[in-house]
Amino acid sequence: MRVLRTLLRPGWIALVIVVVAFAAACFMILAPWQLGKNASTSERNDLIKHAVATGPAPIDEVAPAGVPFVRSTEWREVTLTGTYLTDEQALVRLRSAGERPAIEVLTPFRVAGTDRVLAVDRGFVRPYQSQTPVIPAPPAGQTTITARIRASEGTSEGRGARVEDGSLTVYTIDPAELSKATGTAMDPFYLQLSPDQPGSLGEIALPQLDSGPYLSYGLQWLAFGIMAPLGVGYFLYSEIRQRRRSKAAAAAAAASSPAVAATSGAETSEAGVSVADAGGLSRSDRRKRLRAELRNAGSTAAPEAEADDTSMPVGIGAGPDTEHAEGVVRDKLTQRYGG
Repeated sequence: MRVLRTLLRPGWIALVIVVVAFAAACFMILAPWQLGKNASTSERNDLIKHAVATGPAPIDEVAPAGVPFVRSTEWREVTLTGTYLTDEQALVRLRSAGERPAIEVLTPFRVAGTDRVLAVDRGFVRPYQSQTPVIPAPPAGQTTITARIRASEGTSEGRGARVEDGSLTVYTIDPAELSKATGTAMDPFYLQLSPDQPGSLGEIALPQLDSGPYLSYGLQWLAFGIMAPLGVGYFLYSEIRQRRRSKAAAAAAAASSPAVAATSGAETSEAGVSVADAGGLSRSDRRKRLRAELRNAGSTAAPEAEADDTSMPVGIGAGPDTEHAEGVVRDKLTQRYGG
């Protein structure tokens, strides 16, 4: 019940809501995001390793015409014979190669003896002072090339094909977008030209076979999602334990108060004042009692003084020895009350 009352405080309610939301984000968004990137990177590396270990094959064997793109065929090296369609060439801007700006050249390629057309990434050229350089033309006529199958990158909204500086320009390699811009039907994937092929430009190297830090990042998000609720539980336990200690200390202090009062009363009694007398009589009653004791002490002082002092005058007109009587009264009071 006490734990429930503690949790219902506004500060604890806000903290619990934040921690629950954070833990849910860790388990449902952040960790799956990083683990998914690790899985896709590992899959890509496996495909590249398999493709590099496999020799080139005719494109009709790996990716027949009219068949949807098969993910497992990406990075496979294929050979095909046909003709470059330079009139439908497009430039892929805002790319990088070797950590430097680059423009990739995308040229459609018609397979000989068929109507099949595939987009071929011939490589890159370097822009010159933000201007489009002269693009070397591919060989005219029929030629045979070797290239690797690549999946389409897709096109973001508002980033479709357009004409810039007199050239057809795109920002991602999307055969569907290029087909829409040129009016020529193309396969749903594209080909990345291998080095030293007819019409090749700057070589686009294969990705490094490194899975990256995504797995460790995913595990860290899972750990954070577990640690956050545990931290709240620890803070809650610490607060409850501190409250119990404070309550126990207050109870111990209350229990020790009667003992202190009793000790103080005993010391007062030893000094000559009765606890019952001090607490049972009012201030006026104590004054009356003191005056009565003083009168009694004065009445008994004279006979004792006569017995002690024979030189005291006796007879009519001879009053008591007040100086001697006052000393006797003080002695009596001292004996009775201490001093």
